[in-house]
Amino acid sequence: MSEVSLAPGRRLSEIRQQLGMSQRKAAELSGLTHSAISTIEQDKVSPAVSTLQKLLRVYGLSLSEFFAEEHKSNEPRIVINAADLIEIGSRGVSMRMVHNGTPNPTVAMLLETYQPGSTTGDKIKHQGEEVGTLLEGEIILTVNGQSYPLRAGQSYAINTANPHSFSNISTRICRIVSAHTPNTF
Repeated sequence: MSEVSLAPGRRLSEIRQQLGMSQRKAAELSGLTHSAISTIEQDKVSPAVSTLQKLLRVYGLSLSEFFAEEHKSNEPRIVINAADLIEIGSRGVSMRMVHNGTPNPTVAMLLETYQPGSTTGDKIKHQGEEVGTLLEGEIILTVNGQSYPLRAGQSYAINTANPHSFSNISTRICRIVSAHTPNTF
């Protein structure tokens, strides 16, 4: 069984243990509470992307490394099927990453789906740039505390070093295609 087939919390627990780190130390380094890490590792809750990123930074892993399955070939794929996209979202936010097996890609592309009432949660912050286009629905993009309502057909470009989040306060699904550089996933 590959590590990827494990539940996310169990996989996080195994990675932490392989690094010889206690839950308390992981909590201290990530800025999360000990109880939050314990609850996540027991798979009682699914962590928000921002929470997962905090833990993975401590463990020295990117989101794509955490979610990527081992590939049988060392050759990067040219065509990636929908079933091969890597899901990195949670809590009503689907973020499906296009990944061809390249060890250190410089750009990340996500196909994002926001269920009505869903949000990315805590403000996300990482070095780089992000551009995206809303394909369907409406979303509220918040950057540095300023809210920007966006509708289908509109695009955005942000410096991701600024705290940002996405929230779907409508009653319809919202779909976004986005690209990020450098690849922090």
